[in-house]
Amino acid sequence: MNLAMNSLVPIAVAAVAIVLLLGLVNMMRGGSAHRSQQLMRLRVLLQFLAILVIMFVVWWRAF
Repeated sequence: MNLAMNSLVPIAVAAVAIVLLLGLVNMMRGGSAHRSQQLMRLRVLLQFLAILVIMFVVWWRAF
């Protein structure tokens, strides 16, 4: 179980970073504004989930 807990945080952070980079690439290429907005919303959602994961892992390690 500790291995799963230790890998959740990097996975969540990597997901946020990937979506952020996709958004930057879309913006630099002059992609559609609709796609940029979708990526921004997805990034915010993933950041929220990453914070929840981090909080859960910190809580789990307290026991």
